[in-house]
Amino acid sequence: MYELPKLKLPKFKPLKLKLSKTFLFIILIIFISSSFGFLAGAISGSFFFSEVKDYLAKINIEIPEPQIIEKVIEKEYQPQTTQEQKIIEAVKNVSPSVVSIIITKDVPIVEQYYFSPFEGFDFQIPEYREKGTEKKEIGGGTGFIVSKDGMVLTNKHVVSNEDADYTVLTNDGNKYPAKVLAVDPFRDLAIIKIETEKTIDEQGKLNVELFPLVKFGDSDKLQIGQTVITIGNALGEFRNTVSVGVISGLGRTVTASGPGIVETVEDVIQTDAAINIGNSGGPLLNLKGEVIGVNFAMAQLAENIGFAIPINKAKKDIEQVKTLGKIVYPFLGVRYVLVNEQIKKENNLSVDYGALIISGDAGQSAIFPDSPAEKAGLEEGDIILEFDKEKITAENSLAKIIQKHDPRDRIVLKILKDNKKQLIPIILDEWKE
Repeated sequence: MYELPKLKLPKFKPLKLKLSKTFLFIILIIFISSSFGFLAGAISGSFFFSEVKDYLAKINIEIPEPQIIEKVIEKEYQPQTTQEQKIIEAVKNVSPSVVSIIITKDVPIVEQYYFSPFEGFDFQIPEYREKGTEKKEIGGGTGFIVSKDGMVLTNKHVVSNEDADYTVLTNDGNKYPAKVLAVDPFRDLAIIKIETEKTIDEQGKLNVELFPLVKFGDSDKLQIGQTVITIGNALGEFRNTVSVGVISGLGRTVTASGPGIVETVEDVIQTDAAINIGNSGGPLLNLKGEVIGVNFAMAQLAENIGFAIPINKAKKDIEQVKTLGKIVYPFLGVRYVLVNEQIKKENNLSVDYGALIISGDAGQSAIFPDSPAEKAGLEEGDIILEFDKEKITAENSLAKIIQKHDPRDRIVLKILKDNKKQLIPIILDEWKE
């Protein structure tokens, strides 16, 4: 067999370093110098840190101690801003007091059948006939609880159908039949009542369930741009729906219309918080969770223009129902138009403010028969300038002023009769439909 040639490898001798004493001495000096340098640096650093720390302590500046950062896993959502936190808390606190109002009514069951108008011909036409009635849900709205025994504030137009039945659905899913206690004839407000659940315990003691009620704010202190929250039964389907916006305007006058209803409501709140069908009667809240308005209308041809009745105007209704069992209004007994520059020019008047007493469009009398106005001698063409020392203007109308009073209040009218100013004392009556 072929054999590979044998290679002779050179032999390597281990390297021997000869270090002189001088070189070793230099290495030793470098090592000792480095050690002393490190030690001196550590001592001086500690000394200067202590001195600096003492000096900063004298001028009330503290050096924070090093902290160990722990990784925290959040188990629930944490609000990112103070405003967001307030909105969440307001909704959480008020939602138990917000209710959905379900409107049901007996409606006829209509069935279709066919008959032949001509004998001997196979020709039939459809006809319809009633076959009994069935209870159906015909609408929905919102309200909120204003007393522990179950008084609920809502809109008048929500409970205006006298033939309908009303059921209140609370946030916890309980249902209560409701009855209408009173309606406000001039503001779109109404108060309904749900009965609390009564039980008898083992000792024979009667226990009455108390409802959670809302807290009222002061609607006279509102500002344009202020954040507000609405809660309502949107579209009569999405209960306790929340929307957020701002107050867009104050002191608005709105003419609201519905099936067979046309009403003008003065001095209302405008907001861009979404108010949908079904939100009527729901609360308008501030960031403290206080009710500052009652939602009642939205502009049909606009986007996010809604209106709410100031809660201060509803407080009087609530107190009257609690004490009198009904809502009462003062009654003067005149038809009028507010005087402005145009009315002054058209009627050749000497003043540009006040309430001009005038007959209605359909020939209605300017003065109601047997009214306080008739008893005081007021006549068509007179101008009421002041009502109990309050000047009547377009911004401060007679209707707005009179709502501050009660039946049987004694007031003084300043009028302009035959271009002469007069003071006439009068006692207000109670308005009746």
